[in-house]
Amino acid sequence: MSIAVYPGSFDPVTLGHFDIIKRAAQIFDHLVIGVLNNSDKKTPLFSLDERVIMLKEAVKDIPNVSVESFDGLLVDFVKSRHSNVIIRGLRALADFDIELQMAQSNRMVAPDVDTLFLSTSLDYAFLSSSIVKEYAKYGVDVKDFVPGNVLPRLKEKLSKMSITTGGN
Repeated sequence: MSIAVYPGSFDPVTLGHFDIIKRAAQIFDHLVIGVLNNSDKKTPLFSLDERVIMLKEAVKDIPNVSVESFDGLLVDFVKSRHSNVIIRGLRALADFDIELQMAQSNRMVAPDVDTLFLSTSLDYAFLSSSIVKEYAKYGVDVKDFVPGNVLPRLKEKLSKMSITTGGN
């Protein structure tokens, strides 16, 4: 059975991520979405548990996809899932530079693990979780950027933050 791992912080999951998920699920027998508990990044908008729940809801109709959280080294997580393939999405040349560097360093510590790059569909080439959060924060309708189950959670989360922070 061919198994691949698609890692990320998914804060929140976007339709660009979902595009990569659907396409990778067609290539591999099983796709594990690894939601990273990344302590190096700034505080995420959504907790790890919330991100896992949103992803599980978003992929519920894709039978060969599972969602798990992880921390530590990605290559260790990949191996623990009996895989040797990491899926990464590319939007632009800037992504390629960063992703290539990570893929090469992963190969240095785990020579049996390869990275497969999938270019994002043109419809989502501009899209990132950061852009979604920024637009949503300023009241832009992001329904065309995120899976349907994410939109109400995003609005609720930002609404609570606005109340907590006084709108600033």
